[in-house]
Amino acid sequence: MKKYAVIVAGGAGVRMGGDVPKQFMLLHGKPVIAYTIEAFLNAYEDMQVILVLPQQQLEAGKQIVAILNDNNRILIVAGGATRFDSVKNGLSLVTDPSVVFVHDGVRCMVSKQLITQCYQQALEKGSAIPAVAATDSIRIQINEQHQVTDRKNVRLIQTPQTFLSGIILPAFQQAYSDAFTDEATVVEANGTEVFLIEGAYNNIKITRPLDLHIAEKLLESGLLF
Repeated sequence: MKKYAVIVAGGAGVRMGGDVPKQFMLLHGKPVIAYTIEAFLNAYEDMQVILVLPQQQLEAGKQIVAILNDNNRILIVAGGATRFDSVKNGLSLVTDPSVVFVHDGVRCMVSKQLITQCYQQALEKGSAIPAVAATDSIRIQINEQHQVTDRKNVRLIQTPQTFLSGIILPAFQQAYSDAFTDEATVVEANGTEVFLIEGAYNNIKITRPLDLHIAEKLLESGLLF
């Protein structure tokens, strides 16, 4: 079945403390987003990547795509005002019955193993939402009150959130809601159950300067791919 990876990279890099958006920051001399794109291209020879960027970053995205030497498998589209809108714009280029991965552009440490596992489960169950168990104590705060909850019941959600196109495309035709925190919540709101799959603790999201250092060490370890 055809495969599409909708890679959403709309961050401004505010928490990184610099002027360069985090997806374009250099990691061992290469932009973060380049690692993300390559992970999906390398996972399957017939993978089509749809890179979603803010309008003002399209030219920078084209320059990165140009150095990857696989232009025919990468499309670029402008994002929207929200993540929902950006993903919807990316999904507009999905034209065939397929398995669709939706992935954070700055989760550049995603492994081929996780991508292929998500693909296989999506074929079997319709969806695969990577999640890992919480390792810290968890407290839920509501207004000024807080209470302990059992961390054994908590799962931290990652990407690539993976779906059959027949599930995710109709879901993104519904009206936007503030309750949509990720693609899984959009699909659930459209009346379809989603299924978790074991994620990976190495599948970190580059949000703060420390994350970039962790990613550097993971690359140096050679244990990711």
